[in-house]
Amino acid sequence: MTKKHKLTLLQKRAVAGLLFIAPWLLGFILFYVRSIFVAVKWSMNSIELLDSGGVKLTFVGLDNYIYMLTEHGSFTQTLTRSVGDIVIDIPLIIFFSLLMAILLNQKFKGRTLIRAIFFIPVILNADAIMETINTARQLMVNGVSTVAVDTASSGVSINVDYYLAMFENIGMPAGILEYVVSAVGRINDIITRSGVQIVVFIAALQAVPSSMYEVSKIEGATAYETFWKVTFPMVTPLIITNIVYTVVDSFVNSEVVNAAYDMAFTNQKWGYSSAMSLMSTIIVCTILVVVCGLISKKTFYYN
Repeated sequence: MTKKHKLTLLQKRAVAGLLFIAPWLLGFILFYVRSIFVAVKWSMNSIELLDSGGVKLTFVGLDNYIYMLTEHGSFTQTLTRSVGDIVIDIPLIIFFSLLMAILLNQKFKGRTLIRAIFFIPVILNADAIMETINTARQLMVNGVSTVAVDTASSGVSINVDYYLAMFENIGMPAGILEYVVSAVGRINDIITRSGVQIVVFIAALQAVPSSMYEVSKIEGATAYETFWKVTFPMVTPLIITNIVYTVVDSFVNSEVVNAAYDMAFTNQKWGYSSAMSLMSTIIVCTILVVVCGLISKKTFYYN
């Protein structure tokens, strides 16, 4: 009699993982893959809408891509600016999310309320709610007197150039200084786009075994050493998850997506719009592969 082959623990975990992502994988194959092929096809054709409701495709090869890169007035600048914003936002959002998750994971009164406050921006970013808020804001602006506006704008101003010159004089590199200034200008965006990441990091922190902190305390480790030797290694797998979410979220709300949308539904140039979408998608996927590849080398997986 032949012996039955038993799965090892790693194989069982692999099967469980495949079963877990099976619904998503099935939907990806049935719906998203087909959309990608259609987008590639449309990006290499000139598309004309017919009166009968169909479309007429005229093959143009790479002309749409060449037009986007060489002849279009603002696409290259918009794409470069959007990619630059994504690259700048990744470390800022991840650092802020991890910092707030550590603080919100502490035991204090009103912790649940504070957590809910940090997640409110995620809810407010919904299209219907944002439209309502913008309408209410416009009504409020129209109803505010110019005297109140003048009074609010007459406050004491801060001479930013003075502080920038001071940091330059003490030898701070210009690149770091520009990054810090850019980060300060993005504080509002960072806070409003960090809700999901904070929740993910809180879940990761709560999954860290308490025995590890007890051992580090017995060994006399400081809070600084505990963070770098226990907390940070344990949350590194979720850093990759948050990076992927941050990049995708930034890309969905970027200017290049709005430009592709306007090109399709305003200018009726579907081929150009498909080319713009594919080019930006390839660049974003490249950023994800590079960043996640670098971080995965330092990722610690606790079994």
